[in-house]
Amino acid sequence: MTFVVLTLFPELCAAVLGESILRRAADRGIIRTDLRGLRQYSQDRHRRVDDYPFGGGGGMVMTAQPLKAAVDAVVQDYGKKPHTIYLSPKGRVFNQQIAIELLQHDSLLFLCGHYEGVDQRAIDLLVDEELSLGDFVLTGGELPALCILDAVARMVPGVLSTEQSFQNESIYSGLLEYPHYTRPALFEGLEVPAVLREGNHAEIEKWRRRESLRITAQRRPDLLQAVRLTEEERRFLREQGLCDDG
Repeated sequence: MTFVVLTLFPELCAAVLGESILRRAADRGIIRTDLRGLRQYSQDRHRRVDDYPFGGGGGMVMTAQPLKAAVDAVVQDYGKKPHTIYLSPKGRVFNQQIAIELLQHDSLLFLCGHYEGVDQRAIDLLVDEELSLGDFVLTGGELPALCILDAVARMVPGVLSTEQSFQNESIYSGLLEYPHYTRPALFEGLEVPAVLREGNHAEIEKWRRRESLRITAQRRPDLLQAVRLTEEERRFLREQGLCDDG
């Protein structure tokens, strides 16, 4: 799967993508990351990519020309236009389900804005969808782009050691994840739950499921609405005082 990032700060993105799991996946050819600096596509003799907004107001706006030229170059190089995402507080809020949707594309292009944003005509001409990480504002689109890229790339077959590595994790399964423990069995007076040390895998899976349910009910009860619970699980939550459906 190919990920193209159009940015004013390719070095920032390279620092993140050049480490750990994503770097190893790129080295093995499982994913491809293509970072392109937008200034190289500017026709301005000073390589400017921003200008004052029509109508006045504070800040600068990224001009449409370098963005269009950059996307055109990507299309020429790859023979088609990747699914193009603009990172914006106005976009739909990103979640795991959207990550799964994006995984269906063989290439994604992230358009990273800066300053007060980008010329609306670039969005109208180039962008397939706008995505946001949440109700807050950042200095640019690079961090959201990298977060979304990471969330999608780690689900590409072969990036992680096994599919179970992400399918059992928080949110992907619909529930928050159960607690993890490792050696030593006793640390600072806190002991690993006995069920995890007794080797009964059926009981371990039951404990993990119940812990996921308990934590989700406590911290993100909204997620439970989409989870199909057994009567035994509902009874467990009622006993914990976390379910009042009778």
